[in-house]
Amino acid sequence: MVRSKASTVTEYLDELPDEQRAEVSAVRDVVLAHLPDGYAEGMMWGMITWYVPLEVSGPTYNKQPLGYVALAAQKHHFSVYLTAVNGEGEESFRSRYAATGKKLDMGKSCVRFKRASDLALDVIGEEIASLPVEAFLGWYRRHHPL
Repeated sequence: MVRSKASTVTEYLDELPDEQRAEVSAVRDVVLAHLPDGYAEGMMWGMITWYVPLEVSGPTYNKQPLGYVALAAQKHHFSVYLTAVNGEGEESFRSRYAATGKKLDMGKSCVRFKRASDLALDVIGEEIASLPVEAFLGWYRRHHPL
């Protein structure tokens, strides 16, 4: 699957083959266990996305909620997008990840993986837990002024 047309997370998970659903669900469980209060879960851009609702963030440049974390099944791999790792937090994230001995396959803020067991899920969980909504909004405004 490259881009889903599912309108709910349940629909998204239901359309995945069993093996893919298991991998996505394992990472989703980590996100949900570490996600600070105030973020919402839904479907954006064809992916499961955890975001700041507009009623909390106020207007955005594209009139869309601010995505914090996203998770998707791609054609040949899976991706977890950690928005705030891009920039000043990247070096720390890479260092903590390397310390686990797991191989990091990362783009700008996208961590690619074949199986959830390939990920340093503790580091990903810590990263997700590190930014409550207000801190993420501050980070976002510093990097994306309106």
